[in-house]
Amino acid sequence: MTSIRPKIISNFSGVMALTLLMILSSCSSVPKRNPVPPELAREAEIPGVPEARFWSDELPRFTAERLAKFSSAEYRKHFSGIYGKPHHYLAISGGGANGAFGAGLLNGWSDSGKRPIFTMVTGISTGALAAPFAFLGSDYDDELKTLYTDTSTDQIIIKKSLLTAVFRDSIVDTKPLRQLIADTITVDMIDLIAQEHKRGRRLFIGTLNLEAGRPMIWSIGEIAVSEYPGKYELIHDILAASAAIPVVFPPVLIPVEVDGKSYDEMHVDGGTGMQVFAYPSTIDWNLFRKKLAVKGTPKVYVIRNSFLDLRHKLIKSRIAPIANRSIDSLIRTQGIGNLFHIYAQCVRDGNDFNLAYIPSDFDETPKERFDPVYMTKLFDLGYERGRKGYSWKKEPPYFKVNR
Repeated sequence: MTSIRPKIISNFSGVMALTLLMILSSCSSVPKRNPVPPELAREAEIPGVPEARFWSDELPRFTAERLAKFSSAEYRKHFSGIYGKPHHYLAISGGGANGAFGAGLLNGWSDSGKRPIFTMVTGISTGALAAPFAFLGSDYDDELKTLYTDTSTDQIIIKKSLLTAVFRDSIVDTKPLRQLIADTITVDMIDLIAQEHKRGRRLFIGTLNLEAGRPMIWSIGEIAVSEYPGKYELIHDILAASAAIPVVFPPVLIPVEVDGKSYDEMHVDGGTGMQVFAYPSTIDWNLFRKKLAVKGTPKVYVIRNSFLDLRHKLIKSRIAPIANRSIDSLIRTQGIGNLFHIYAQCVRDGNDFNLAYIPSDFDETPKERFDPVYMTKLFDLGYERGRKGYSWKKEPPYFKVNR
């Protein structure tokens, strides 16, 4: 949910609060922790689920071993649902309330009768909340629509007083968000994700390990099929972490283990590391396609829940508007960089690149962080374009090839 930001400082009392924060931060009341020592960070894992996650910039050991050692028969067995079939990969970006665009697009795509079953779905931030519904298919379109048209700000966060925030780890309390995730991403849904994982389909969610400063990718299906006793709560934690904007939302502490000793990791919004991702660039995708006997050219669909052009806007010479505008620009340019990265992967690997994003002529303005009226209009826009057959962009914006 990287597009949601606080009004950082709006008046003199805000400046005083920030000053108090810096002076008293050593006294802050924060959860007692047992963080992973830096030298053990690479060995930390979810107990009993060694394939639960991997660093986004490394080829997982288990993937490398599988590519090197699995026979054709083993691939048919472990990837029965995707072996010898066309592949369709969906990547859903962050964007906060703008996730309504992607939700509408998916609903309209379903009603067009042309939406494929996705081989793999990835999600970051607000995209992490939409990804389980997209992964399970069109039968969950109604739930996805409800999430992005009936949700208001008070169903996501509880605002803290400035004085309270000084002594805590965030500006808002996200208990409502945690409850919303538990209510919408149900045990039954997670069990269905497990079934699809056994057939070879994959659902990946991105967070940022704040202390390592590196993006981490979580295999939700791998956790869902495991015997880990707290797997449902862990999946909810991962989804909450992917939406946990640093400073604004509290970070999520995830329990891990090294050599039988318990520690915790601090995870925050996946959009802090990347706005959207398709698949690890370290994988030899041509070998992967060969091993799985992929039929035809894999299609990569990227839904960027954002505007890609930052409209000209006069900025007051004050800290809050300057900071907010700077964050807007940072998120936009980071997102465009991520799109170019995915495009380069597709060119290298021979995959078909397809991009959707919010058009610049959509000029509605939300009245609050999560404005149901604004989100419904954005959902309707995405829905109509999806239903009519979305004109997917074949290149990132501003990219021109000399032909």
